[in-house]
Formats: sequence, structure tokens, C-alpha cells
Amino acid sequence: MDSYTVTDVAALEGIYGKPGNASLIKVADHLTPLYRKWIMASRFCIMSTVGPEGTDGSPRGDDGPVVQELDPKTLLLPDWRGNNRMDTLRNIVQDGRTSLMFFVPGSNNVIRVNGTAIVTLDPELLGRFDQRGKQPRSVTVITIDEVYSQCARALMRAGVWTSDDESGALPTVGEMLAEQEAGFDGAEYDATWGARAQNTMW
Repeated sequence: MDSYTVTDVAALEGIYGKPGNASLIKVADHLTPLYRKWIMASRFCIMSTVGPEGTDGSPRGDDGPVVQELDPKTLLLPDWRGNNRMDTLRNIVQDGRTSLMFFVPGSNNVIRVNGTAIVTLDPELLGRFDQRGKQPRSVTVITIDEVYSQCARALMRAGVWTSDDESGALPTVGEMLAEQEAGFDGAEYDATWGARAQNTMW
């Protein structure tokens, strides 16, 4: 740690000054009608958790609202098929603190939720997410402590919704896996990924 490292909250506040009034009054402890409308329009969110092994940020998406409302203080998030690493779920069962960021294509605003979560196998809650005769393996129940809007500047700076497709030169997942393990057939992985994804989407 060097002399440029900020280690004192008071010093940090001295650098940045006081928050604007709008950034303080926007915080609610439950889903208001307008926060509900925004979140129910979101098909994609990022869920952050923390546990003994460290932190995790996980993308979550659906073909409809990514979460359901159980009541104004509670959101339900299904866990559909994935790679079975369960980083997020492992963290939640050990430390329930969580944050979510909800995105809607075309909007530079983001809605944030901070709260606590549990993982449940309740058949009634699983059944709420029935898709094509299939259900998630678990549902995460999120109790809302805070919900508020995020300033649009970050997405505006990045041109998230206005930029052209910039993915053409990116490495594929197969190539990245082959980089990590000698002998891994990255080309085969990439060639068969689409079919595997469709077969295990739900």
C-alpha cells in the first residue's frame, strides 16, 4: 500500500464531496409502482454475491421478466440450467447478502436492488416458473432492503446500446478453454455449443 491509496472514508468524502439530493431521495425499501414497472420490463440482470471463497457476479436472463414479484418486499429469481459451478448459490447459502442490477435494452438507466437472499426448493415457487413443461432446479428468494435507479452516465459513456457489433475479433469460449488446458478441443466445443445450449435452455 502506497501513499496514494485511500484508506479513510472521511478522506474519500473530502475528495468527492456530498451526494446530490436526487441520489438520496431515490432509495426505496420496497417495490414502488414505478420501480416495479421498470424491473418487470427487464429480461436480464447481474447478481452479485459474497462468500467465504470470495465474490461473484453472475448474469441472469429469461425470455420474459427475469424475476417475479412475490410481494413488494420480495423478488423470485429462477435458477435455470447452467454449468453447475453454482458460485452464486454457494455464496448465498453461506452469506445471504446480494445485489442485483436490472437492464432493459435501449435504456441507459439501471435499477439496482440490495438485500438478502435464500435458495429454496419449494415446489409451489418452482412451479411459478414452469417453461415448456420444465422448471428451474431452485429459486432464489430476494428480500429487498433497497431499490433505486442508477445514473445513466456509465452506459452512455460506453455507448452500450448505440455502438456497432464489436464482437468479431473476440476469442471464442472454446479458444479460451484451450488456452487453459492443453489438448482441449476448443474447435469441437464451439461447433457443438449451439445445439447443447438449445437442448438445455430450460
